[in-house]
Amino acid sequence: MVIRGVAADHVALRRNNLSVVLRHVHDLGPRSRARIAEETGLNKATVSSLVAELVERGLLREGSADSSRALGRPGQLVELDGTGVCGIGAEINVEYLAVVALDLAGNVVHEKRVPVDVAHLGPGTTLDRFAELVQEAVEAVHLRGGQLAGVTLAVPGLVEGETGELKLAPNLGWSDLSVAKEMRTRLGEPAYPLHVDNEANLATLAAYAELRETDEVHDLVLLTGAVGVGGGVVAGGHLLRGAHGYSGEVGHMPVAPPGQSCGCGRTGCWETVVGLTALLRQATDRHDPVRDPRLDVEQRLAAVVERAEAGDVRTLSALQDVGTWLGIGGAILVNILNPAVLVLGGYFAVLGPWLEEPLEQALRERVLAPDGGGCRVVRSDLGFGAAVRGGAQICLDHVFADPTRLGES
Repeated sequence: MVIRGVAADHVALRRNNLSVVLRHVHDLGPRSRARIAEETGLNKATVSSLVAELVERGLLREGSADSSRALGRPGQLVELDGTGVCGIGAEINVEYLAVVALDLAGNVVHEKRVPVDVAHLGPGTTLDRFAELVQEAVEAVHLRGGQLAGVTLAVPGLVEGETGELKLAPNLGWSDLSVAKEMRTRLGEPAYPLHVDNEANLATLAAYAELRETDEVHDLVLLTGAVGVGGGVVAGGHLLRGAHGYSGEVGHMPVAPPGQSCGCGRTGCWETVVGLTALLRQATDRHDPVRDPRLDVEQRLAAVVERAEAGDVRTLSALQDVGTWLGIGGAILVNILNPAVLVLGGYFAVLGPWLEEPLEQALRERVLAPDGGGCRVVRSDLGFGAAVRGGAQICLDHVFADPTRLGES
């Protein structure tokens, strides 16, 4: 028993050290083995062995000579082999399907979004088309000789992370659907890991990673909008999922006056006054092409931006109203959570130049703490690609956490 325990400890220690070296090179750039040893505290022989294994696994590669050494024989740099391993994120949203494949360095290998009226298509046909989109991305990874770390599927609703079951997606009209099982069947029982998660959670992880590139922030709230409205909370550097993984459904906070029905069947939900449908209902006539879900959402928003820039009174009035309601609901979240940053994603980011002023005014008026509790409002640059990027990054994070898991299902 002692021997087995020692062996298990050795395996765990090596996995940890592989992760340390891989993350170190990813975060700080190409390094010689000697420099990695010096900066991580690992001895040189151990680092050489770890680097050799990571090179063999296609995670690191030999680079150029280390020109930073003034004396002695220059060491060989090792660098991230970003092309060797990829993660895929794919999203079902109310009006589109999307997919992205990222390599280990975060570069886009494959990307596609197609406008689809999912709510009227039904789950069977939607998942058929979704599987085709995912398979196309998988083939793109394999064509370049890459290894697939996994696929994460983003859906707009309540997801049980352990089972991959979608409990409820109000704006799709779906409930009690095992998305993971259905997709595994359609993808031919793939060997790679397949995960399912809430799209707002994944968008939050992507926005947090984006923000941390320039800002040491550890507490934020993301508000992401399309037809539905979702949110995510990072507190102390950790995504808050809740007891059963159902957190983030901020669009269904009962803050609006009773009236317009929500996709969930209730009235008074926040998204009935701040969702894209609410904006277009105020800003456009019923048969306006901007309301056509067959058009890509970015094309439709570009038309709204054009009208706002031209000073269209109806468009500007609708944006003012939505921005105010965004601030009213946002103030509730800021009062409860006291985030350092309120991040606008999805369509809120696209129309941010017109939404931010009424939003910030409402925060000033309704947040109890002085100066809005110190909360800044920023726009994400990820657009409607946040959830798929977050999904792909989760797959890659598993590799960074344990490089020996690569290839396991």
